[in-house]
Amino acid sequence: MKITEYVPGKRVVWLVLDNYFNFTEDKTEWKGTKVIFDVSKKDNKTQLRFTHDGLVPEYECFNVCSNAWGSYINGSLRSLIETGKGRPNQKEKGERKKASR
Repeated sequence: MKITEYVPGKRVVWLVLDNYFNFTEDKTEWKGTKVIFDVSKKDNKTQLRFTHDGLVPEYECFNVCSNAWGSYINGSLRSLIETGKGRPNQKEKGERKKASR
């Protein structure tokens, strides 16, 4: 991911530079898509609009990915905002930290 747009308190856009899925035939379905978080006020509350621009129904991962995003936004992110503790994925077996260059 690369942050391509950042407006504090209003918007963050990530560009997916690369990805790998072990559960799809096309391992790179997200490559080149954008993950967008728009923040605004509505009725004196904070509103978050989430968009994964480029995640389309034709993608093999569409249903799984849409459900997963819903879980992250309504579960982990909501928990992070409300309690200061999110629930990110655990590292997968074989995943290791990349060395700094």
